Amino acid sequence: MTSTRRLLPPLGASLTRGRFSSDQIRNGFLRSFRGFATVTSSEPALANLEAKCAVAIPECSTVEDEITKIRHEFELAKQRFLNIPEAINSMPKMNPQGIYVNKNLRLDNIQVYGFDYDYTLAHYSSHLQSLIYDLAKQHMVNEFRYPDVCIQFKYDPTFPIRGLYYDKLKGCLMKLDFFGSIEPDGCYFGRRKLSRKEIESMYGTRHIGRDQARGLVGLMDFFCFSEACLIADMVQYFVDAKLEFDASNIYNDVNRAIQHVHRSGLVHRGILADPYRYLLKNGQLLRFLRMLKDKGKKLFLLTNSPYHFVDGGMRFLMEDSFGLRDSWRELFDVVIAKANKPEFYTSEHPFRCYDSVRDNLAFTKVDAFDPKKVYYHGCLKSFLEITKWHGPEVIYFGDHLFSDLRGPSKAGWRTAAIIHELEVSLPYLMYSLLVDCILKSVCTSLKAQPCTLYDVFWFSERYRYKMMIATGLSRPSSILSKSYSVDFMRLYQTIREAKHANLYWMS
Repeated sequence: MTSTRRLLPPLGASLTRGRFSSDQIRNGFLRSFRGFATVTSSEPALANLEAKCAVAIPECSTVEDEITKIRHEFELAKQRFLNIPEAINSMPKMNPQGIYVNKNLRLDNIQVYGFDYDYTLAHYSSHLQSLIYDLAKQHMVNEFRYPDVCIQFKYDPTFPIRGLYYDKLKGCLMKLDFFGSIEPDGCYFGRRKLSRKEIESMYGTRHIGRDQARGLVGLMDFFCFSEACLIADMVQYFVDAKLEFDASNIYNDVNRAIQHVHRSGLVHRGILADPYRYLLKNGQLLRFLRMLKDKGKKLFLLTNSPYHFVDGGMRFLMEDSFGLRDSWRELFDVVIAKANKPEFYTSEHPFRCYDSVRDNLAFTKVDAFDPKKVYYHGCLKSFLEITKWHGPEVIYFGDHLFSDLRGPSKAGWRTAAIIHELEVSLPYLMYSLLVDCILKSVCTSLKAQPCTLYDVFWFSERYRYKMMIATGLSRPSSILSKSYSVDFMRLYQTIREAKHANLYWMS
C-alpha cells in the first residue's frame, strides 16, 4: 500500500471529505479518483450547462453544411461554459498540497516514522540537474573519448519528465501509460518527437509487449532527468552527424557517467560547496520532526547517500532553527547511510558502524542501534531483528516508488510517496476532468438516441479532452496549449456503417 502524501504541511492539517450530488460526476469522476478534498455541490451548474449545450441542429442540405453547423453550435456551447465562472467555482476542488490516500490509515497506530533523504527531507533547486548533466558529459568526453563538440551540450529543463523508459535496442525515449502503451505525444528519437505513424512503423503497434519490454530501462527518479536529457542529446548528435551508433552503447556510457559523478562524490561536493544554489530550505521541516518526537514517535533515516553529504545538508537546512548546527542528530533514533536500496530490502548484508571522524567502518558486529552513532549498509531483515519495529506501526516516506517504497510495503510497513509533480499537475488535471464530466453527461443523455453527426461530434470532443488528461499527467503545461484533431467524416461513416453502433465506446 502506498499512501500518496505531501510531507508538509504537517500531518495534523484538517481536510474535509466532500460529497458529490451529481450522478454524472459520481459516475464519471469518483469512479477513478479517490482522495481528500474540499468540494461543493455542482448539480445546478451541470443542469444549467446541459440545458445550454442542448443546441438544436436544423436540417442541412449536405453533410459539409451539417458539420459546419455542428462546429459553430458546439463552439457557442463551449464558450458559454468557459465564460461562466460560477459554474467552474461550483465544481470539485482539490488541494495540490493535500494528503491523498489509497487505503485507510490511522495515524494514531503509527509509532515509527522513517525518511529517505534526497527529495524527501532535502529538496533541490533546478540547478542540480544542470550540475549532474555537466559533470557527466565532461566525464564522457574526457574518459570515454566522445567528440569534443559534446562538451557544448546544455541541459534542457523543459525536455525530460519523470517515469520515462529508454529502448536500448531502438534508441527511443518514451512515456508509457498504465497499460504499457506508448503515449501518442511521448516518444522521442533523440530530440525529435515521433509521429503516431512512425511509432507504429517502428514497433508495429503502440503497445509494448513482453519481448519488447526486455529492452527497456526505466528512468524513474529525479536524478534521472539529467540522464534522460543527456541520452537524447547524444543520440541526436550521432543522427545529425550521420554516424552509425548502437543505442545500447549510448545508454551504457551515459549511465556509467551518471553513476561515476554520484559514486565519486563529485555531485555531493558540488552541492555542499554552494548549498544556497542547490538546496531549498524549508522552515517547517524542524517543526514537523519535533512534533513527531514530542508525540513520542520513533524516527529513523534510511538513505543511499553517504553520511558526510547528509550531515552537511541537514546542518545547512536547519542552521536557522538550531542553536548548534549538528543538533539534527538528536531528532533521529537510527541513522543509516549508504543503505544501497533497493537491495537493502532483499539482501542479508550486515550493518557496519561508521566513524565520521576517521571516515572508516568498524569491524565489530552490530546487534543494537545507538542514537549517537551512524550505520552503513545493512539489510531490512537485520533492521527488523534489532529494532523489533514490525508491520503497520511503521511508515516510511520516500520519493521513488521502486527503490524506496516497494520493499517496505512488502514487509508490511505503511509507505508514503512524496510526489512533487502533483502540485503542478492537479490544477490542470482538475480542469480536464471537469470538462470531461460535462461532456460525459451530454454523451450519456445521447447514447440511447439514434446516431447523428451531432452525436459523433460530442464524442469526438470528449475524446480530445480525454487525450488532454493523459498528456497533462505527463507534462501539465501541454494541456491548454495542445489540441487533438479528429477526422469527423471518417468517424461518422464508421459508426453509421456499424451494424450495432455502441456510441459509448469512448468512455
